[in-house]
Amino acid sequence: MLQKQTILVVDDAPENLDIIKELLSPHYMIKAAINGELALKIAASYSPDLILLDIMMPGMDGYEVCRCLKSNPDTAIIPVIFITAMSDTLDEKRGFDAGAVDYVTKPFHPDIIKRRVATHLTLSKQQRSCQARVTKRTQQLEESQRAAISMLGAAGHYNDSDTGNHIWRMASYAALLARAVHWSVEQTALLELAAPMHDTGKIGIPDAILKAPRRLTDEEMEVIKTHTTIGHSILSKSKTPLFQIAAEIALNHHERWDGSGYPNGLVGIEIPESARITAISDVFDALTMKRAYKEAWPVEKAFETIKSESGAHFDPHLVENFLNLKQGVVKLQKKWEIKND
Repeated sequence: MLQKQTILVVDDAPENLDIIKELLSPHYMIKAAINGELALKIAASYSPDLILLDIMMPGMDGYEVCRCLKSNPDTAIIPVIFITAMSDTLDEKRGFDAGAVDYVTKPFHPDIIKRRVATHLTLSKQQRSCQARVTKRTQQLEESQRAAISMLGAAGHYNDSDTGNHIWRMASYAALLARAVHWSVEQTALLELAAPMHDTGKIGIPDAILKAPRRLTDEEMEVIKTHTTIGHSILSKSKTPLFQIAAEIALNHHERWDGSGYPNGLVGIEIPESARITAISDVFDALTMKRAYKEAWPVEKAFETIKSESGAHFDPHLVENFLNLKQGVVKLQKKWEIKND
């Protein structure tokens, strides 16, 4: 006898939970949660096959719960259907942007819920099967892609002695921060591959300036600043999602939250979040690296510097999250130290 598939139903109204349980329990194993926090715990523990998720709940609403699910590799693949009384198209768009696959509206129509659930369970099973085959077949491609990215990253840091470790270490910090602010698994993976290419444009800066053993003149600093637009020009020639986000980061990673950055003096959220995340990760790693001209800063001092630049250089919301990730950042740093040994 085949084991029943598991559905997690999330709704703060017990009467709605009872209605859905009565409809679906003859065919599926039902788990229930009355709030978002409990839903995330159940999803992590039981890995349900599908989630029916209410939007309007106290505390975490359905959108936030869905973003959390999609940012966690262990739950990202679980299909989420929103259950709601809303009918506004903006609300539907917001739900799909958060990662939902469908909507059902209250009051519930029994046949519609049953058919939507059955349809998305079938699609999910097919997706998992296809994903497994694609993953197996693309391992070699991913290795080639990483090699190409390493070469582009190395081109941008040709004069650095710690190129490879720096570009991948700072990328791992960026991915950690992206997950903390609920980027999807897919977008986080793209960011982790794109971030190492942020300084690709330095390939177009003369060695006489890059290697100058002195303080640069104002004119030379203006030349250095062009590495952002050069990098964007190189990377944007590819229209793939990976190189589009890489181009976005290359152009904007020296913009500052207060508008004093370059090349365009963008302010606040005008700066793409990919670049804001990369900027924090890059600066932190640069501070904690030993270089020919400086010793590595202690981790605590580096965190204090990031904190002091909140609202000036960096996005305050991202800084707050980065500081809360201290334990994870230090763990990643030690992981890279072990790789060097």
